[in-house]
Amino acid sequence: MKKTILEATDLCKTYSNESVQQHVIKNLNLKIYEGDFTVIMGNSGSGKSTLLYSLSGMDRPTLGQIKYGDEDISRYSNDKLAIFRRNHCGFVFQQNYLNDTMSALDNVMVSGLLVTKDRKELAARAKALLAKVDLTEQDWRKFPTQLSGGQQQRVAVVRGVINRPEILFADEPTGALNSQNTENVLDILTDLNNEGQSIVMVTHTIKAAERGNRVLYLADGIVKDEIDLTGTEGAERHKKLKDFLTGMGW
Repeated sequence: MKKTILEATDLCKTYSNESVQQHVIKNLNLKIYEGDFTVIMGNSGSGKSTLLYSLSGMDRPTLGQIKYGDEDISRYSNDKLAIFRRNHCGFVFQQNYLNDTMSALDNVMVSGLLVTKDRKELAARAKALLAKVDLTEQDWRKFPTQLSGGQQQRVAVVRGVINRPEILFADEPTGALNSQNTENVLDILTDLNNEGQSIVMVTHTIKAAERGNRVLYLADGIVKDEIDLTGTEGAERHKKLKDFLTGMGW
């Protein structure tokens, strides 16, 4: 039986202005399992990113509970929630948000130093991870503006896993990349998952979603249905997912 590492219960997220309330997430229930590559899909405006931000502690739900183990993080103070994210979560976004005044290596290191003060061990891990995503020592020393878009996003992925997060949250991580760089980043995420990294990823493309073993379809503020792609590959995997999405009205 898979271990549950995150559980959302009766989750609601509502945005309000003076005259209108927008109910984006509506009494949603969801479990995330250790070692899974979970993909969240849905039509534009379905609340995919809102759900990811709520699950990761980047945003607060309006109502409901989000539990990591026995801890309900939805009740944490802002400071405690920030510490939780730092120690337990990794993030990769569509935009890489690298610091242009720091080298690629330092962009990774600065995130690691929030958790450990052992610079020697941290530097060794950062360099090993950067090498693993096919970035050379020469690349490590460059500023982000001296790297290609694909290289920048690979640095961002390494930054996201430098602290060995329990879950890596990825919000459209290939949305700003060309087709070749998209494949490269998806290969990296797949390799990380094969090594045991739990991943929750939002995407709007079948190509990216196929990398997950579990695909959730979000509609009307809830998980309408999901599909398990475990044990399928290639054309069979693509057809199974495409048929599922077509049935969901995607």
